Amino acid sequence: MTIVVPVKHRNLDLWLILLLAAALRLWSLDIKEAHFDEGINGWFSDKLKERGCFAYDPTNYHGPWHFYTVFLSQSLLGRNIWALRLPVIVASLLCIPALFLFARWFGRNAVRWAALAFAVSPACVFYGRYSIHEPWFVLFCLIFAWGAIALWLDRDKAGLWAAAAGLAGMILNKETYIIHAGSLALAAGVFALWNRVSPLRPPPERATARTWRRKDALLAAGVMVFLLVFFYSGNFFNFKGVGDMFRSLVAWTETGASANGHDKPAFELLPFVNYYWLALLARYEWPALAGLIWSVRYAWPGPAVPRLLSIYAGGVLLAYSVVPYKTPWCIISILWPWFLFFGAAIEAAGRLWARAIGVLLLAVSLGMALRLNFRQYENDAEPYVYVQTYNSLRTLTDPLLEAARRDPRFYRVTGALCCDYYPLPWSLGDFTNLGWHGKPDPANGKNLPASFNGHDFVVVETKDAATVRAKLPADFVERRFKFRSGMEECTVFFSPRILSQSWDDTP
Repeated sequence: MTIVVPVKHRNLDLWLILLLAAALRLWSLDIKEAHFDEGINGWFSDKLKERGCFAYDPTNYHGPWHFYTVFLSQSLLGRNIWALRLPVIVASLLCIPALFLFARWFGRNAVRWAALAFAVSPACVFYGRYSIHEPWFVLFCLIFAWGAIALWLDRDKAGLWAAAAGLAGMILNKETYIIHAGSLALAAGVFALWNRVSPLRPPPERATARTWRRKDALLAAGVMVFLLVFFYSGNFFNFKGVGDMFRSLVAWTETGASANGHDKPAFELLPFVNYYWLALLARYEWPALAGLIWSVRYAWPGPAVPRLLSIYAGGVLLAYSVVPYKTPWCIISILWPWFLFFGAAIEAAGRLWARAIGVLLLAVSLGMALRLNFRQYENDAEPYVYVQTYNSLRTLTDPLLEAARRDPRFYRVTGALCCDYYPLPWSLGDFTNLGWHGKPDPANGKNLPASFNGHDFVVVETKDAATVRAKLPADFVERRFKFRSGMEECTVFFSPRILSQSWDDTP
């Protein structure tokens, strides 16, 4: 059965899916504290404002694009959690119309299923509410893949520009562009060889002549190079960043190979291939897992584009499985093609029972997304909840922010933070007199300041609280909280004037 949509309502399906996706990503956006990485990304954006340019660090493994979008968002909306996260919500939502571009090769009905699966995916919702690079990276992956395929089949300017823009966007976001661009290039070679063994049916229809000229390719390449130089050079104030763009690949390769504390349980399905991503699919992403299973079907005669994308998706999964370094948010860069295959499987079956199964899988996905994002968002037992900051951090931040909201002079209070402290440099970025001492070093006399005279608040690990208490006035109020898993409990000592929110009180 084919669903026929009247022409005047042709994009109604797209808008309804966007509305659902937006509701899931925007509702209670501030329900959880900024993640460690969100705090770092926000801090980098703050530094961009202070310096007037972005100084790219090749050991950071992330391109400058996301920092510029956060800088723009905070400049327009102020420094708050909504402004920090809104850019990635925009990116995540734009992925849905990008998926609809593939309707010409998969069919409109199949793409509707794919877009719905993306809209309610636990990973795509969870990390689509996170101020990290991945949602932007996925968007540019989609644009690049569509552009490369359109360039191959249509041989037109639209494909040329989309491929160039998508590749530039990927490079501007993460060094993992090497995995995705390389996987697509290798997929093209495997595709050509496999077509000799199992010919396509029907054969691909390619344009008889290309409609772009050499000057078009040079212009697209020139724009791409300009964008890369502009952003990596910190809008032409730090040309060292352009060279660092290539040096970062060396640092990224070394970190990826060493895992750097982000390795995962090693049950190997094949030598050197870790099961981690498949385990995440089996736990959270049932529509994508169904799409992965269906993608094997394209080893047999079938359309060209689904076969090419199935090889590409398999190559990306293999590459990410081999690399020891694994953080769960990378899953959204891996699974998007399988949403298309999920839709293709339902439409290929063409039966009511297949649609019923599709609705059931989407309902399960939506239920898990709601549970994860609005109830279990700081539960360490959930693999997607990865070193998430606990809301108990508000024990520290709420009194300070509320006092400053009532009286801006409180932005000048003096504080000492003697612990691991991200995301606090962003969360408390408007406070001007804070000392960031870091985690005390037991081998160096605990590295605590000798005196806390004049301080309005002090934060230390609870095991050092007695030492600090002896150095503070008796009227300081002690409260405890915990940052996140893997960190010791912390204690904050507040002066009376912070808790009373009266600037004129004696600290």
